[in-house]
Amino acid sequence: RPAQRVTWLLRAAAEIRAVAEEGAWVLCQENGKSLNDARDEFIEAARYFEYYAGMADKIEGTSIPLGNGYMDFTLYDPMGVSAQIVPWNFPVSICARSLAPALAAGNAVVIKSPELSPLGLCVLLRAIARAGLPRGAVNLICGRGREVGAHLVSSAKVDQIVFTGSVPTGQTILRDAAENAIPSVMELGGKSAAIAFADVDRQQLLASVKGGIFFNAGQVCSAMSRLLVQREIYEEIVAAVVELAEGLSVGLGQDNPDLTPVVSAAQLASIESLCRRAVDAGAVAATGGEAFSDRAGHFMRPTVFRDVRPEMCIAREEVFGPVLAIIPFDSEEQAIEIANGTDFGLVAGVFTQDISRAMRCVRRLRAGQVFVNEWYAGGIETPFGGVGLSGFGREKGQEALYSYVRTKNVAIRVAGE
Repeated sequence: RPAQRVTWLLRAAAEIRAVAEEGAWVLCQENGKSLNDARDEFIEAARYFEYYAGMADKIEGTSIPLGNGYMDFTLYDPMGVSAQIVPWNFPVSICARSLAPALAAGNAVVIKSPELSPLGLCVLLRAIARAGLPRGAVNLICGRGREVGAHLVSSAKVDQIVFTGSVPTGQTILRDAAENAIPSVMELGGKSAAIAFADVDRQQLLASVKGGIFFNAGQVCSAMSRLLVQREIYEEIVAAVVELAEGLSVGLGQDNPDLTPVVSAAQLASIESLCRRAVDAGAVAATGGEAFSDRAGHFMRPTVFRDVRPEMCIAREEVFGPVLAIIPFDSEEQAIEIANGTDFGLVAGVFTQDISRAMRCVRRLRAGQVFVNEWYAGGIETPFGGVGLSGFGREKGQEALYSYVRTKNVAIRVAGE
């Protein structure tokens, strides 16, 4: 019954909060992120369960008037078995983001853990198991994506696929899912742009740059990987961002520095490779551009590229690291054209004191979410998802709940009317 789901989800939230310290340490050690950020993941996971607990008994259909002699209404049925493939960059919070609404809607869930960060997720799911959910409601499988994940998404027993990760992997999953016409929610990559106009609040912008591209070592799908700056303040902003980048503290996650290592040697090599290609194309590394040579571990220098043109690889391809491309523009029209000029469309941002201009940009930006004057504004209550190669479907907020149900219409001929 829906009311029982409310109880289960609230119990799960309490159990998650109880293991936040233990889980944060595990996640910090295996993933490399800061201890504070790892702790925040568990707290955010608990919030997802609390939020969707409040909606579990409010999934209501509608009555449709057809006139005398007929009764018509809609029902919302659970999808069934929801297969959810979780990424390594935020395994705990992203797992909860899709798991909580799926359970609230009455589904069973099979979670595929990320190869690079499975342990923090195990802490999360052990906590959820103590909440007393029915046996089989939540299931965890571990293993390599090419084997376990491929089998999962091609199974005829799966009724839905939820995937967060890279574009190539998402495309492979969609091809497999097409064999059984399995409906999917896809949150893929991004090359998100912030537009800074000449009237921008400088401190507000710099705070957003710090969080937008250097948080979690830039390993965020919705990172501010492009900064479009009006030409008249371009040199000033470039200098300020370089100073910011060079002043970041760097270290291991347990010490809570500004910049932590990236997740693996392969990820570091990928970031450095794209930086070299950017230099070859004519972009100038105002700072960084390579790994730290004097540090053990996978530490990428905070990197700022200037003199970037929109057609360069560094302005079009997802880096997934602490690398910012700063691009000048002359007019609002040009800024919109550059911001919309990639295959992605996850998030975007506008920084200006002119709210009319901000709203013009909001309406024209091709993105699933637009921030105004603060990158990462919003929360678990706000719908999130992309367009283009950034995917489709929405997570978070009330809207996400309806990704986990099927609409059924019931039309009845009433005798004697």
